[in-house]
Amino acid sequence: MGDVINLNQYRKQRERSERQKQSAENRTKYGRRKSDRVRNDQDQQKRSRELDNKLLMPPVDQDDTKDPA
Repeated sequence: MGDVINLNQYRKQRERSERQKQSAENRTKYGRRKSDRVRNDQDQQKRSRELDNKLLMPPVDQDDTKDPA
C-alpha cells in the first residue's frame, strides 16, 4: 500500500504555493518600493520645473484670454 495522504493538507499546500507564485509574479510586474516611487515623482517634478524655467515666454493662463465683456 502507498502512504496515507491528508487531502486537506495537500490542498492547502497547493493553494499556498499557487498564492506564492502569483505574488512573485505580481512583485516583478508591479513592484516598486515606496521610496522608489517617491523619488521618481520628485525627479519628474524637478524636470518639469527646470523645463518651465527654460521657457522663453511664460505660459498664458486660459482665464486671461477671455474677454471681460
